[in-house]
Amino acid sequence: MLHAMIMAGGGGTRFWPRSRSARPKQFLAFSGDRTLLQGTRDRIEAQVPPERTWVITGGAHRGEAAKQLPELANNRIVGEPQGRDTAACIGLGAALIAKEDPDAVMMVMPADHVIEPVQEFRRAAHAAEQLAEAHPQALITFGIPPTFPSTGYGYIHRGAEFDKRQGVTAYKVKEFKEKPKFDAAEKYVASGEYYWNSGIFVWKVATILHELRTHKPKLMESIDRIAAAWGTSAQDEIFQREYANAEKISIDFAVMEKAKEVLVVQAPYQWDDVGSWLALERRNPQDAEGNTVQAKHLGIKTSKCVIVADPGHLIATIGVSDLLIVQDGNATLIADRAEEGTVKEIVDALKKMNDGKNYL
Repeated sequence: MLHAMIMAGGGGTRFWPRSRSARPKQFLAFSGDRTLLQGTRDRIEAQVPPERTWVITGGAHRGEAAKQLPELANNRIVGEPQGRDTAACIGLGAALIAKEDPDAVMMVMPADHVIEPVQEFRRAAHAAEQLAEAHPQALITFGIPPTFPSTGYGYIHRGAEFDKRQGVTAYKVKEFKEKPKFDAAEKYVASGEYYWNSGIFVWKVATILHELRTHKPKLMESIDRIAAAWGTSAQDEIFQREYANAEKISIDFAVMEKAKEVLVVQAPYQWDDVGSWLALERRNPQDAEGNTVQAKHLGIKTSKCVIVADPGHLIATIGVSDLLIVQDGNATLIADRAEEGTVKEIVDALKKMNDGKNYL
């Protein structure tokens, strides 16, 4: 049977100041009323019931996840004592699922994506599940056909066609490429042989556990001890101790770039990882001057700005263009839109300030 695991542990630092340590971006809504976490659950709910849906988030955010997804049982929402990147997170989820359903197929989804149309995602999910059942040794990832030469995404080099299910084609993976320079990204896009790496995976739990034990045995020793203690009186103590010892490494570095049977499914849907404030332009309409406004705004000679503020907080602008202007609570960000990727450096700087925690 298909189980879903939602990874909801990121900090969302590029969405500061709205995304803060107490409520990072996966718990926020950027268009419509549903948060990114809720939208992730909504996409898979027709195929995976609550009892087979798991959320792994930061320990401090477990309560917020439970509040946003009340249909999930308390034991389906796991709070990490500390972030250890995606290999430990996925290993833990797979080990817990395997305790209940050793023959399960597992879908891994980050909590901060926007995907449309939902029906196309479900078709791809169904196809990937069938592929995992037919080829149980395969590790399957979803590749996004690139629409521009992004330097912010990893890429997957597509090989020969392998199989087709539900009208969705799966290819062998030649190799994974890390975030490239612009010239290389242009070549990837022009070739038609590369996809953006979405970080969405489907596989048999037994297969991913075997791969992790093969390539990262020490990490899995810690995960196995946690899983063995799960549901006992020693659970919390062992979870805290062993998870801290787990290597901090991504699933791509730990397994995907080393495994022999890796497939990529060409995604038939539109995908946005909502990675920075400029994502609002893709998710919302612009005014006559090209501004994206989620605020009470009075502008004179203002164009091509992203303007966000708390309800009732007026933002007035004169003679400006190409800016990010974001007010949230006790903090305001003003930045050249070309520097959107630098916002996380503000967060890093705040961590070093004496009173920086007041703004994180």
